Amino acid sequence: MNVLVTGGAGYIGSVTTELLLDEGYETVVFDNLERGHREAVDPRARFIAGDLRNPADIAKAMQAVKPDAVIHFAAYALVGESMEHPELYFGNNVRGGVNLAEAMLKTGVRRIVFSSTCATYGQPERLPITEDMPQRPTNPYGESKLMFEKILVWYQRLKEFQPVFLRYFNACGASSKYGEDHDPETHLIPNVLKVALGQGEQVPVFGEDYDTPDGTCIRDYIHIEDLARAHLLALKNPFCGALNLGTGEGCSVLQAIGAARRITGHPIPVKFLPCRPGDPARLVADARNARKVLGWTPDRSRVDDIVQTAWDWHRAHPDGYGKKS
Repeated sequence: MNVLVTGGAGYIGSVTTELLLDEGYETVVFDNLERGHREAVDPRARFIAGDLRNPADIAKAMQAVKPDAVIHFAAYALVGESMEHPELYFGNNVRGGVNLAEAMLKTGVRRIVFSSTCATYGQPERLPITEDMPQRPTNPYGESKLMFEKILVWYQRLKEFQPVFLRYFNACGASSKYGEDHDPETHLIPNVLKVALGQGEQVPVFGEDYDTPDGTCIRDYIHIEDLARAHLLALKNPFCGALNLGTGEGCSVLQAIGAARRITGHPIPVKFLPCRPGDPARLVADARNARKVLGWTPDRSRVDDIVQTAWDWHRAHPDGYGKKS
């Protein structure tokens, strides 16, 4: 199978591309490198520079590659930024997505695995979160992802598209080659490890009086390689529709920091700050459908495994893709 990976120079895209190549897929990465890294593209993959917001770029790439399927990662993904600049998120995540869908139509490609998010649910009514729960995003990022899900549903009804929406929770960890390098970095684990590397004095923790066992937020952390494997399984499976990806258990902020202390041997001081408005105490996925439909299990998503792989990568790349130790 020949697969086009949009956003393949990003965090999840780079690891998925690596796995695709390991499994024998012909793989082409399409990325504008605005927030991705050329160094994160596996050298075995063909790379095409282009921007989904330019219809000619993606049309030309689709004609040149003529893939059997598309895995679509390319998107902006910062909640705070989306609240300040919603136009960026609707322009890139929605308009860019429509340009991709139209280019697929013109080249006869119908299968798309879409990197969606639990942010489409907004504040959940109950836990764990199931795929049939109401989708009420609380920020433009989640809304932009939901809008493209809805667009693909219409393309499924009217244009014979075969979409899969993988809604996942907190991606983390690293492969032996590729890891997490964002600017700005908003994710917990890389920021914790920056302190262990001497690149920060303390980790900010937002809230210490939530209704959880240790007072800090609980999130469903899932290893990047488990996420990548789910995308490959979705390519092989005829299922169309939405699937949650998570462990179903969750881990608190202090539990994740505790794992980092054990693994790095660093005390990693914390600074407690007020709760952020709108932060739920718990966000945990019900991923039974992904297990049933895809035969998928999150084998690498124990918090110690996640932190160990991330620590190995960050020690080897203390400045991200800009420099190796």
